[in-house]
Amino acid sequence: MSKQTIGWIGLGAMGLPMAQHVMAAGYPLAVYARRAESAAPLVAQGAQYYATPAQMAGQCDVVITMVTAATDFEAVVFGEHGICHSIRPGSVVIDMETISPTVARAAATRLSGQGVAMLDAPVSGGPMGAAAASLSIMVGGTAADLARVQVLLGCMGKTITHVGESGAGQITKACNQLALLVTAQGVAEALHMASSLGADPALVRQVLLGGVASSRVLELFGERMVQQHFEHGIDTRLYHKDMAIILELAHSAGLALPCSALVMQQINALMGQGRGREDLAALITVLAQTSKPQLKE
Repeated sequence: MSKQTIGWIGLGAMGLPMAQHVMAAGYPLAVYARRAESAAPLVAQGAQYYATPAQMAGQCDVVITMVTAATDFEAVVFGEHGICHSIRPGSVVIDMETISPTVARAAATRLSGQGVAMLDAPVSGGPMGAAAASLSIMVGGTAADLARVQVLLGCMGKTITHVGESGAGQITKACNQLALLVTAQGVAEALHMASSLGADPALVRQVLLGGVASSRVLELFGERMVQQHFEHGIDTRLYHKDMAIILELAHSAGLALPCSALVMQQINALMGQGRGREDLAALITVLAQTSKPQLKE
């Protein structure tokens, strides 16, 4: 039985290694990128490049998007040259970026009118997880549609969880980002307090990792905070986008999320300094800038 032909849109720090895993598993791959050079590594490995999403989609059984924001997703799916103009009935669209569940549900409804299934399947694990094919994938949509692409998703992630109907994947991702961001702020404050009071933040982090306060956030982001390494990782601008989604969902549902609002202020400070492409660990520098050491008498 021949494998599905996969269309791929979105070849950034995560999208490229994810697409490479799909190719390595033997799936024929068609790709579109706004900049053709972004697709060059895949084309060199045998992928077929197309000039528009519409040209690509007509050749595919499954189309995966891994773009940045909802506006990008809507453009490649429903824009002038979007996949909606050529995608075949019976195909599956999988959006794997983080967008609003409202946008995901609306897109699924619109595509269903063309006989096309859609799954919202955002991921957690960052660039390291993408490179190692160890992502956690949270899937919204029907179980039957997930079953059609379960093996495909297994090329990219170790944990694939069906979390509910359309939009549930994006809701789960919003909850993931909420917990991550609030925890990151807590880690930043703890390490900033340690340093400010004369304790070694590296040793404090080591102690915390051995107790109840231990977390992956403390392990990964905490290390970058201690070392003041903010050049590599996941851009703060992406977390800024995710927190905006979280706060919009909270506002529309009448939910009180006080910690989220406070963390957004800290992220806004980094964005206002033009540091949106630095790693989220740079949150600790905002605390250093706003704290006032006690004057000794």
